[in-house]
Amino acid sequence: MLKEQTPLIHEGISSGYAESSLVVAGFPFDGTVSGRPGTRMGPQHVQADLDALETWSVYQDRDLTDYKICDLGSMALSYGSTARVVDAIREETQTLLNDGKRVLGIGGEHLITLGLIQAYAARFRNLNIIHFDAHADLRDDYEGERLSHATVMRRCFDELQSGKIWQFGIRSGTRDEFEFAERYTRMRCFDLENIEQAVCEIKDAPVYLSIDLDVLDPSIFPGTGTPEPGGVTFKELLEALLKLRGLKIVGADIVELAPLLDSSGVSTAAACKTLRETALLMV
Repeated sequence: MLKEQTPLIHEGISSGYAESSLVVAGFPFDGTVSGRPGTRMGPQHVQADLDALETWSVYQDRDLTDYKICDLGSMALSYGSTARVVDAIREETQTLLNDGKRVLGIGGEHLITLGLIQAYAARFRNLNIIHFDAHADLRDDYEGERLSHATVMRRCFDELQSGKIWQFGIRSGTRDEFEFAERYTRMRCFDLENIEQAVCEIKDAPVYLSIDLDVLDPSIFPGTGTPEPGGVTFKELLEALLKLRGLKIVGADIVELAPLLDSSGVSTAAACKTLRETALLMV
């Protein structure tokens, strides 16, 4: 179990499990990727590069060292069965929630979000999901498979009770996905504008934040398996995150970094900085 592993120590993320309110956990899985593989390496590279990241956020006027945050390392996941991987992530997340922790997951492909959401939706009846992504991820199946990074938001929708899915930055998908979104989700195409409307409507309801880093333009973030031109800048992503301050963010994940596809290391640096800002929103 993750809680039984020796925590990884970084400056600013160095507390023990028992005393921490927020835990960082890696989920190194890319068993359903439809583009270039490699997101299973994301947690390892982010957790290694966190040591080079300043703990102080000039954007939020806050410092990681002022909070109790634990890095539990990465979960050992089987690649023999996708359903078993999702179940394992759900069970692990349930354990962490039962201990009163908020979870910030590092992917891995976007399907890891489903296991997290299954645990969170069972705990929070009116859970809302805020989803940053280039892709709608609303297919009912992808090449006959219902469990896929291309279907993850459709499966998350199946788990929600009274909350909504708010999607931003979407610029790719099938006709059926966009028709589904028009009926059942709140989708903003191409950019992250008007996020204030979501904040206003969500109010004090619990929120799960899922950040697929391919929402960024590939000229900024080339280290991903499904690059989609026409994305947002890193500055625009940060500005959108800052507009979420005040929301009750109970859980989050950052997914789809494939670090070996960007030898410059810039994509991993962007993922680390996104993690810092997200963590500071959650504590």
